[in-house]
Amino acid sequence: MPKPFNTIPSTSSFNPTPFTVNVSEPDLQSFRQLVALSQIGPETYENRVTDVKDLTSYGIKRSWLANLKDHWATTYEWRKMEEKINSFPNFKVEIEDNGFGFEVHFAALFSKKKDAVALLLLHGWPGSFLEFLADESSGVLNVFRTKYPEDELPYHIIVPSLPGYCFSNGPPLDRDFIIEDVARIMDKLMTGLGFSAYVAQGGDLGSYIARVLGVQHAACKMVHLNLCIGVMPESGEEEQALNSRDQAAVRRARDFTNMGSAFGEKFLQWSDESPPDDEILDSITLWWFTKSFPRAIYPYRQPFGPKPTFFHPEKTWFIEKPLGYSWFPKDLAPVPVALVAKAGNLVWSRKHEGGGHFAAMEKPMQFATDMEDFVAQEWPTVQGE
Repeated sequence: MPKPFNTIPSTSSFNPTPFTVNVSEPDLQSFRQLVALSQIGPETYENRVTDVKDLTSYGIKRSWLANLKDHWATTYEWRKMEEKINSFPNFKVEIEDNGFGFEVHFAALFSKKKDAVALLLLHGWPGSFLEFLADESSGVLNVFRTKYPEDELPYHIIVPSLPGYCFSNGPPLDRDFIIEDVARIMDKLMTGLGFSAYVAQGGDLGSYIARVLGVQHAACKMVHLNLCIGVMPESGEEEQALNSRDQAAVRRARDFTNMGSAFGEKFLQWSDESPPDDEILDSITLWWFTKSFPRAIYPYRQPFGPKPTFFHPEKTWFIEKPLGYSWFPKDLAPVPVALVAKAGNLVWSRKHEGGGHFAAMEKPMQFATDMEDFVAQEWPTVQGE
């Protein structure tokens, strides 16, 4: 029986290949043995007293890591994660770009509604497309799958694995590959699927890509962000004019910029309420099986290279198209709405009482509502452009 939400639009020039996740049993057993044999460093003052939620502290506690490793090696169930991923339509497509062949994986909910709006949801680092599938009962894709039958779903929702991440192959080995290149591949994905107009959404690394799409690619009609790192007060007077909550948000952004922050640590430190251990292990295990870490680090050549850029504060990347912004107080850089308005045509925003850097994972219901409300308000203004 065909899986619901898997009907490719008739306008697509691609013929996506259905994809199923299935790690071989020998690979799974080998992985478990490696985890069991791995060692954890000795207890130290730092890893005993640290507060992982404090951006200026020492990271994760050794006790947490030891307990997590024991669970990972003995009772963690990867097959449950496979079942969750495979409950959604997954595909791969071939995309040619400057003589290089990209194999791009994406999860999707395709609508049968004639006027459905295409949404491109972009993950970050060290995340993956799992950010939008994470919670068993209320992950973002599940929110929409549960709320609407495929004949009534108002959106085509595309959740790709960025080049180099998880089930997508890595970028070329003979030349540099930057954020603008990733954005171009994502635009080719969306237009190749038959969408002459779409909305791009991003947090973390995805926020840079979404911004570039909004500035450089005509088919991207609107942009929604939940991170706008780097946009800061330009003077003491401007900062003092902010309310006390926004001033605290600016201080948090400075703490991150000054200190920065392992993998599991980021899921703990950058979120408001720490995710369940299995949710962290799902992402780490996925990265292990797909050898993602060395393949996925390339985007940081730009923000931490010889000519660093964070895109958001630069006038070159000002978004003229409708921009939406969701503010979550425990993001690593919760830039106030008033400052985000300096970086684009901000027409919609919402401030939340909870939530952190992994907004789609942490607050899937609120995230989905924000997308629906932003699209409902602004999509009629861009149709026909």
